Amino acid sequence: MNTTVCRQYKCAPKRFFFTSLLTAAMAIGYISIAIAQDKPEMKAGLTTLITDTPEAGFALAVKLSQKGVATTQTDPAIRKALRPSYAHDANSLIAVSHVVATHFQTIAAANDYWRK
Repeated sequence: MNTTVCRQYKCAPKRFFFTSLLTAAMAIGYISIAIAQDKPEMKAGLTTLITDTPEAGFALAVKLSQKGVATTQTDPAIRKALRPSYAHDANSLIAVSHVVATHFQTIAAANDYWRK
């Protein structure tokens, strides 16, 4: 088998990861810009993805996920009214876990996986 082809296939997961990472980072930046433009008096709230520990990184991933929902559905009363419909839906909970995991993956990479 051609070794060039093998190398390309072995690199595909890494390329996919870094493409996903770049896309997520850009989305976070665009959301922050949109929030700041819509509400000039409100600070974006996110100044860095750097955290001291993986636990703090996970907490930040959860916060990013919550902020994403609040940015998408700006009415707190509607968010509260919708909560019971997805709170007992396994597919919705799995989807939420995926979003948090994606944010955590981005934060972990930004922190060089907490290796020094």
